[in-house]
Amino acid sequence: MGTEAFEMSLGLVLLTILTFPAKSSATDHIYNVGDNVPLFVNKIGPLNNPSETYQYYDLPFCHPDPVIQKKESIGEVLCGDRLTNSLYQLNFRLNKLEERLGQKKLRVSEVRKFRDAILGDFYFQMYYDDLPLWGFIGKVEAESMNLSDKGTKYYLFTHLQFDALYNGNQVIEIRAFSDPEHVVDITEDVDIDIEFTYSVSWHATSTQFQNRMEKYSKASLLPVRQKIHWFSFINSVVIIVLLMGLLTLLVMRRLKNDLRKCSNGDEEEDKEVGWKYLHGDVFRHPSNMPLFCAVLGLGTQLLTMVCILFLLACFGVLYPYNRGALLTSLVFIYTLTSMVAGYSAAAFHNQFSVTGWEKSVLLTGILYLGPLFVTVSFLNTVAISYGATAALPFGTIVVILLIYAFLAIPLLGLGGLIGYCIRSEFQAPCATKQLLREIPSLAWYRRTPCQMFVGGLLPFSAIALQLHHLYASMWGYKIYTLPGILFVTFIVLVILTAILTIGLTYIQLSVEDHEWWWRSVLCGGSTAIFMFAYSIYFYIRSNMTGFMQLSFFIGYNTCICYAFFLMLGSISFRVSLVFVRHIYSAVKSE
Repeated sequence: MGTEAFEMSLGLVLLTILTFPAKSSATDHIYNVGDNVPLFVNKIGPLNNPSETYQYYDLPFCHPDPVIQKKESIGEVLCGDRLTNSLYQLNFRLNKLEERLGQKKLRVSEVRKFRDAILGDFYFQMYYDDLPLWGFIGKVEAESMNLSDKGTKYYLFTHLQFDALYNGNQVIEIRAFSDPEHVVDITEDVDIDIEFTYSVSWHATSTQFQNRMEKYSKASLLPVRQKIHWFSFINSVVIIVLLMGLLTLLVMRRLKNDLRKCSNGDEEEDKEVGWKYLHGDVFRHPSNMPLFCAVLGLGTQLLTMVCILFLLACFGVLYPYNRGALLTSLVFIYTLTSMVAGYSAAAFHNQFSVTGWEKSVLLTGILYLGPLFVTVSFLNTVAISYGATAALPFGTIVVILLIYAFLAIPLLGLGGLIGYCIRSEFQAPCATKQLLREIPSLAWYRRTPCQMFVGGLLPFSAIALQLHHLYASMWGYKIYTLPGILFVTFIVLVILTAILTIGLTYIQLSVEDHEWWWRSVLCGGSTAIFMFAYSIYFYIRSNMTGFMQLSFFIGYNTCICYAFFLMLGSISFRVSLVFVRHIYSAVKSE
């Protein structure tokens, strides 16, 4: 049993790496000796499926009467948190030994529930003074590797040991250990009487209250891994900077030669500059203008939202342990930046036509939220069928719909109206001809799919390392504690996408293909396709199983990658437009 105790202790230490956010209140939590500090039970779930979590009392534990659920923010509900009261009495600085929690007579159906949870490697999560703690439901002992053998035994932990640390009159740390010495064999389908107990031990520590969350980041990012993390990051940045410099040098050198040939007025040299002859078509607006404007509007909105989130993280408003704060911020920042989307879409549309901008604004409102609504509705249906905490309560759905109806839509319309009122003419250095110029036949490597591959592969290679850490944080039990590196990686991604798009647009114009508007969006956004492909690879390499976890993984990653497609596509077009304006302003139009 000593070896088993060591293994369980080691497992619980590793479980502290879990990325369930916890928050430390801005105000000091001060208690007197003997004060009752409530312990809230949160959820249970299989260790390998982070999205598949259930309410704590879905398993037949001893529970208070009545069970009262703690009020939570929108972000906490979206995270799947369902904090409820419990029978545990953890009075501040009062030690307890073998305290009786309750007596429970388990029927056969309840025994099966516990047995299935143990077989699924279920853990539980609780919160004490806004500090998270975890433990396992039970353990499996088998005489062979095949758990279906007759020798397989299922044991339910009946005793929970709480080790708490304090500094003065404040709680600093708490851990929960399921005692492997106190177990009940639930292998057989028989009714059984079980008594649940717990113990509490308090110890003093010198750690200050404001530093009590540091242990989670230390557990998440060990020194050796941190050195490897920094080395890999710096190595990637250096390689990307060199590639960016080489690409910029080649494109700028070729472009200067073209401009020199045009300025000389030599007809023979002039014929070598193919993009010069497109001056009458290169600024012709693309097909499906309302959709194009909607993409630009949404991309600008999403870029603004990401910048605001990084700003909040920089000022310490968002940090890894602030439960539900990130999702709450996403909901409200997206809502407030709807004005940016409406303005961007309407302002660009009105540069070409003063009518029809309403359609562009309408498409802006549904182009991303429409697929997102369909995806969330499907995933919510799946979660309801599983009885998981990921299922959104009806009240939360109503609140989100009201926020969108009475705040997001009016702001979107207001932004569109502002864009219409302060409209301006499209500034093109060359007049557009009435007759459309025919595009010559292009080789396969100059067509859109090949350019999308090139335009997405190199930026993806720059972010692959950080993307892996991000996925490990979102879909695993790793705390991401380096937002600065994430921000630098995002800047590298944007710069590299912009430079590559300029180079690809120049190559496209050089072969006298003037339909660069949509292609610049597709080439810039193609990085998101590689991101989605990598997410599939990440899932295959992980231990996640089951239809629900697969649905949530695919569904939410699709929405995330779609958002990056819109954002990077918008950036790519805008930098390409600046580039095209510049080169056609630098030549003499004949």
